[in-house]
Amino acid sequence: MSGKIRKEIKKGLEVNIVLKQDQRSGKLTRGVVKDILTSSPSHPHGIKVKLESGDVGRVKEIL
Repeated sequence: MSGKIRKEIKKGLEVNIVLKQDQRSGKLTRGVVKDILTSSPSHPHGIKVKLESGDVGRVKEIL
């Protein structure tokens, strides 16, 4: 699953996100979803989430 559809993402899922400062390099950060920040049902660049670590970014992979 790519992480572009909101209903596929639930709190507690382990995901890889790309942080704003890592968008150019594409470096991924792994963590567990704490909050879903995107309100629309889908987003072409990935649903924006907040991880339990406090990092905010767009979901690139659902693990």
